[in-house]
Amino acid sequence: MKHQAAILGISAFYHDSAAALIVDGNIVAAAQEERFSRRKHDSSFPKRAVDFCLNRAGIVPEELDYVVFYDKPINKFERLLETYLAFVPSGYRSFRQAMPLWLGRKLRLRRELAQGLDDRYPGRFVFCDHHESHAASAFYPSPFRDAAILTLDGVGEWATACLGTGQGRLIRLTQEMRFPHSLGLLYSAFTYYTGFEVNGGEFKLMGLAPYGRPRYRDRIERNLLDLKEDGSFRMDMSYFNYCQGLTMTSRRFCDLFEGPPRAPGSPLTRKDRDLAASVQAVTEEIMLRMARKLHRETQLPNLTLAGGVALNCVGNGRLLRESPFERIWIQPAAGDAGGALGAALFVWHQLLENERIPERPDGQAASLLGPDYADAEIAATLQRAGAVFAACGSDEELCERTARLLDEGRVVGWFQGRMEFGPRALGARSILGDARNPAMQSTINLKIKFRESFRPFAPAILQEELASYFDLAGAEESPYMLLVGPVRESRRRAQPEGSAEADIAERLRHPRSDIPSVTHVDYSARVQTVDPIRNPLFYRLLETFKKRTGCPVLINTSFNVNREPIVCTPQEAWHCFRATEMDVLVIGRHLLLREEQPE
Repeated sequence: MKHQAAILGISAFYHDSAAALIVDGNIVAAAQEERFSRRKHDSSFPKRAVDFCLNRAGIVPEELDYVVFYDKPINKFERLLETYLAFVPSGYRSFRQAMPLWLGRKLRLRRELAQGLDDRYPGRFVFCDHHESHAASAFYPSPFRDAAILTLDGVGEWATACLGTGQGRLIRLTQEMRFPHSLGLLYSAFTYYTGFEVNGGEFKLMGLAPYGRPRYRDRIERNLLDLKEDGSFRMDMSYFNYCQGLTMTSRRFCDLFEGPPRAPGSPLTRKDRDLAASVQAVTEEIMLRMARKLHRETQLPNLTLAGGVALNCVGNGRLLRESPFERIWIQPAAGDAGGALGAALFVWHQLLENERIPERPDGQAASLLGPDYADAEIAATLQRAGAVFAACGSDEELCERTARLLDEGRVVGWFQGRMEFGPRALGARSILGDARNPAMQSTINLKIKFRESFRPFAPAILQEELASYFDLAGAEESPYMLLVGPVRESRRRAQPEGSAEADIAERLRHPRSDIPSVTHVDYSARVQTVDPIRNPLFYRLLETFKKRTGCPVLINTSFNVNREPIVCTPQEAWHCFRATEMDVLVIGRHLLLREEQPE
């Protein structure tokens, strides 16, 4: 394959390893390792993801021009040592656990990268700053020529947040907040304290927040933080234990909030709901203050976001509605996985000085950057499994039959085209249901996803119908499911008096709108708009469903069960279909009904 430059970006060894390949400035492929290894948030070297990217481009390691890692491990190790020394001797247990991994692998990263490429890559390795990788992943695929950049996460090397600008092909990060003061780690501390898993359960905390009231907000702001008007803050580290210990919070934190952390799996209390609402409110306030400061200093109309905190779509919705920025673009793989993509783009534009021409609707290729499978391959997989299936002769027939089944109340596994890059299912590896059905939220959560009944689902809606159902503050699209906005007043249904004080199960029993299974208890929804450019087949299905029912909205959630990654292959889709109470599997042009399958 002839090319000017093939650049492989890699994120690994911390959280959610991934690989991304840029060839002559074009995003060819990107995928998380977890989708191939089947280990959730796999942090090992992304060998399978690398192999997929190279195979997709038809190149071998010898043909790569650059391999770039998404952060600088020496700087991160420096921060680790300085932190442990600051807390001697209390950090010894954590130090003892961390050192073998660092001394055996992370400090010998060039060797690890070379071995991961089978010692076949002859070129140099490049190491990006962690927040530069995030910033590049946000700015370069965005549709903006110039934009402000805000990155927020747990911690990179030292930085936990960065502010800057992207102009043309150049990124400049001008300000940063430094470890241990971190919005991401503050949120993770409350994730831990309310009994959810750190680096995975933050979505649950965000989903729990609308069931509570922010009655601990003042306590957080008075005791845990010294928050400034510009969004910068310092944390009182006596309440936290993540610098030196094996937990996120300290005994003093427990005393402040009157009890130990919730045991994972135990019933959620009113206190847990209120804590979730409180830290969510604080998080949104900090995001807004930082955005206002950034706008004052740059006077740019556009904002781009990345870093794990940028996956807080409720906060993103507040930025859209209340910040001075006119338009916002958020990297769909905003966490560490997206750093692999950002690092590769940073080398192409910033280091190699290649021109950047913003693409429309954006340069992310709908974030459908993973593997796909031909119909013949899908049919062979189903035949080997002994599946009973019908083949549809056209996309029109496929969508007609699927829309009818959805209208009948069936839950559909939908497997089409290239797999999504990032944590959201966007209509390629999705589970779909009828949003009008008030029982569908609990049905999918409990019988198919095997997770907490309160977890909300996203509405996938025809882009041109957005304003008739949701208010996204003038935004015309939300293609990557990263913005939460209110359901239109005209679509809402009044709730019984006193329902705000009821428990979760009771509140879920009352329909909240015309589309109750995607309307949260605070009348909000995490919206995905679907357009014919990014995902034409999914758009056609929604169009067909609307013609049949009058409703342009479907439930869209990821095709997986709790604690497993989104399915990647046809075989995984078949196994997930069989292991749950899913009614229908639509995979390529093939349609399977549960009742027709062999025992």
